[in-house]
Amino acid sequence: MTHQNDYTFSQEFATKGLDAVPELLNVLINQAMQAERAKYLQAAEYERNETRRGHANGYKPKTVKTRVGEITFAVPQVREGGFYPSALEKGLRSERALVIALAEMYVQGVSTRQVKAITEELCGVEVSAMHAG
Repeated sequence: MTHQNDYTFSQEFATKGLDAVPELLNVLINQAMQAERAKYLQAAEYERNETRRGHANGYKPKTVKTRVGEITFAVPQVREGGFYPSALEKGLRSERALVIALAEMYVQGVSTRQVKAITEELCGVEVSAMHAG
């Protein structure tokens, strides 16, 4: 599966309206999983340090049936095993809250900075900067 490292919220999302919710959910969950893996490994992608707990090992596609349709996520892997993103545990527990939050954010015209803060609150990990484009 090809994985995208830099997610950009563009005008394309605005023109899709609520039809963009599955794509937005995909972007937010993928970013949260990447951040969670970096936190687990105690190192960013390609970073070398003494406290590193393992090595990133690409991504595995996982399709999840959600209320907004099937979404295929890029699940980050760790070479040594023992890591699984909390966002996907038990069939995406926080999915309903994220969908509601995304829909509300769209309706309210929320800025990407606020989307970032809300996503961090809901997912429990820091998400890297999202750029408006």
